[in-house]
Amino acid sequence: MPYKGTDQFSHNEPERLGVLVTNLGTPDAPTTPALRKYLAEFLWDPRVVEVPRPIWWLILHGIILRIRPRKSAQAYASVWQPEGSPLLIHTAKQAEGIREALKKKYGSNVVVGFAMRYGNPSISRVLEDMQQQDVRKLLVLPLYPQYSASTTASTFDAIAADFTRRRWLPDFRFVSHYHDYPPYIEAMARHIEAHWANHGRHEKLILSYHGVPLKYLLKGDPYHCECHKTSRLLAERLGLGQDDYLTTFQSRFGREEWLQPYTDETLKSLPEKGVKSVDVFCPGFSSDCLETIEEINEENREYFMESGGEAFGYIPCLNATPGHIDALVQLVEDNLKGWAVPDNGPDNLAARQKCAEARKQATFPGRTDI
Repeated sequence: MPYKGTDQFSHNEPERLGVLVTNLGTPDAPTTPALRKYLAEFLWDPRVVEVPRPIWWLILHGIILRIRPRKSAQAYASVWQPEGSPLLIHTAKQAEGIREALKKKYGSNVVVGFAMRYGNPSISRVLEDMQQQDVRKLLVLPLYPQYSASTTASTFDAIAADFTRRRWLPDFRFVSHYHDYPPYIEAMARHIEAHWANHGRHEKLILSYHGVPLKYLLKGDPYHCECHKTSRLLAERLGLGQDDYLTTFQSRFGREEWLQPYTDETLKSLPEKGVKSVDVFCPGFSSDCLETIEEINEENREYFMESGGEAFGYIPCLNATPGHIDALVQLVEDNLKGWAVPDNGPDNLAARQKCAEARKQATFPGRTDI
């Protein structure tokens, strides 16, 4: 098969270092056709749903994609912004924040892009853009603080699959998790403290993470453990006791058992236990999205208040706040250590040009087409 190369390639082109920020994904529009396309890609990923393919194909195409897209489209429409989905907007701003910080230090020698595992901009498209910009060293940062095979490993799968079709592979590094990275813990703590300073603090802090099936934990996935470590480190930094916070899991799907306790059932039960006011924060989500805005701040708020709760405080995700950008930039730079940023100054490029010409004439005398 033909392998992808660089258009109009020249051996004396300036080389760059690339940083690719990725997130889960989003439909192109809050419509039923767009959701059907997005969900077909997302739910067909064997990392997401570990069910034998023939059986799952029948369930997915015979039932789920006939019913769920319309309901999901209505939910997305409730959070959609003029610029697009919240997840897309925040991820773009996060990448821009990282880009600006690195540009001040390294100029144009570092290329920062962002891509979505499902939907657009696709990983393949952004990797192609980076190859055309002569990225020869690539760091990939999935914005999943806690590792899970269903998210982090799926991103790796997509990148590896793209690499199998490329002629020249970059040096490659991959951030598999940062659940206990001190700047990330500090950024969350300061973010929560700022919210409390502006809106007041309620009785209990709920730390809600996206759920995964229990069988993933039993098969060795570290996600559950990393979520609890994040909660513990964050609680210690905030000076919370064990009775001051809870770790819960949201967004379960299907009939099988998922990680517990479930966020919705927890919020329904707290008022009868005497907890009348809560704050909810989602440490596993780098950006506000459907699962935080609609599911937590609307649906679960309603569960709590209807069950006898008196006050519900939603603490937004870190999004592109300065503290989060600073933490992500530190994470990137820590993972770039040992890689020299290319020197593409005029003197170095001129020297490389002379070297390339000399090599060409020595190896292919008289050739003008290379």
